[in-house]
Amino acid sequence: MALQGSLHDLALPDVIQLVSVAGKTGVFTLSGEGTEGKIYLREGQVIDAQVGGLRGENALYEMAMWRAGGFIFTPGVEPEATTISRSNTSLMMEAARRHDEWRVLQRKIASLEAVPYFLPRDPRHDQITLSPLEWQVVTNIDGQRSVNQLEAVTGLPAFDVCKVLFGLITSGLIALREHEEKPAPGRPPGPSINTLLALVENVRKLAEETVGLAGSITVEKQYRLVRAEIEAGAGLPAVQRMIETLARAIALLEGNDRAAEFARRVKPLVQR
Repeated sequence: MALQGSLHDLALPDVIQLVSVAGKTGVFTLSGEGTEGKIYLREGQVIDAQVGGLRGENALYEMAMWRAGGFIFTPGVEPEATTISRSNTSLMMEAARRHDEWRVLQRKIASLEAVPYFLPRDPRHDQITLSPLEWQVVTNIDGQRSVNQLEAVTGLPAFDVCKVLFGLITSGLIALREHEEKPAPGRPPGPSINTLLALVENVRKLAEETVGLAGSITVEKQYRLVRAEIEAGAGLPAVQRMIETLARAIALLEGNDRAAEFARRVKPLVQR
């Protein structure tokens, strides 16, 4: 007999604990947040989870934060692969930690339908240093995509996207508007000049590490050229052209394998 109920009445960690103690094998099908996900158990142990484009632990943590929707447990169903190896206790402790952190994030990000946009920034400000994960989010902010849409286009969990946005909001780089609210006149549609200059600097460093002294002159030439283009208002496409040019140069100087390595390392910075 299938077990079913509401996430409003019984949180997912509690439901999993109930089935875990009974040593059940089967699948939870959850509906909530406008989508559907699945969590598989074998003899009470969580072994796989899927929701949207996520699979494994990140998918489980995403669904563990749902506080509305329904669930149904169907016994005897197993997944095609095992993607989770941590114990249920460890998984639920991490889910609880993320839930507590999520409550903090919601102080600045009240809705996943909110739209991030860049704030005007004084060109005299220092350049910004961001991690690859932060760049992955920043380069996809266009003043039109909502937080939910950023999750889809980056392939990152909503939790990770919101952590990045929380830091960017705190630093004064971006703000949020309601999805229905029209952008204010003059609001920048993409990363600021300083943000792009910092991105170009990161690309240059990765290229230099990949190509070595043999190609340092080529890298420096491209860096100076694109820097001038950005200062003239060329925007993110100038950075993408720089990456393509450097990849071709690295292929000629060091071979296709090194060019592929450069492309792999730089992709998180400008993934769109």
